[in-house]
Amino acid sequence: MADSVLYDVNDGLATITINRPEAMNAMNVDAKVALRDAALAAAADSAVRAVLLTATGKAFCVGQDLKEHVSLLASAGDSGDGNVMSTVREHYNPIVRTLTEMPKPVVAGVNGVAAGAGLGFALAADYRVVADNAKFTTSFAGVALTADSGVSWTLPRLIGRSRAADLLLFPRSFSAQEAYEWGIANRLVPEDELAAEAAAVARALADGPTVAYAALKESLAYGADRSLSEALDKEEELQAKAGASEDHAIAVQAFLAKEAPKYLGR
Repeated sequence: MADSVLYDVNDGLATITINRPEAMNAMNVDAKVALRDAALAAAADSAVRAVLLTATGKAFCVGQDLKEHVSLLASAGDSGDGNVMSTVREHYNPIVRTLTEMPKPVVAGVNGVAAGAGLGFALAADYRVVADNAKFTTSFAGVALTADSGVSWTLPRLIGRSRAADLLLFPRSFSAQEAYEWGIANRLVPEDELAAEAAAVARALADGPTVAYAALKESLAYGADRSLSEALDKEEELQAKAGASEDHAIAVQAFLAKEAPKYLGR
């Protein structure tokens, strides 16, 4: 991995850290490639049972590196080269798709500003631990662009279509407290406690019944836009798989023995 994104696996927990603090973790091409590859590595590694997405410095991620973007636009000249925006297809889409679709829980530890694609990465996580001084920004229309990084899909599902439309059409920052009240932040913690709390949440998930977590993640995504009947059928399918797992047998035996279960993730 490039230095712009750090990747570490420790006892089933993969930690992906965006590491361009000097640029408020803005995403240049190197960082986007590295983040994409780190997410893919975590998804493919059978030893990884949960993922923590975090960042160094005072910002989570301010989105596209506009300095690099301006340079690329200038290089394209008057041709209107659409390849400048191919980053959505080559980088942002694979990153968000991998985070949302991998059968492992993803926790985002959000410090500072999460803007544009940075907002998209945070929303792609399954669980968000947010510093009380963090800010979220829907900056796309502010630079005459539409939403990307999955925001058009994730944001309205979290806060409703009307509020999402308001934030996207009239881009502004909203506070960590607003994010908590609206259901974006799952936990709100003091800034100096963020790293420890996010790591503790991710560790608890890595040590938990990850077969069940994978099924829960799939069922939540499936049921978001399906009928009740379809959701019930999916629950039946996934419950059969979870019920046949070793983790379920371990949980039942531990319950009867009044002991804490030690899950195997299978």
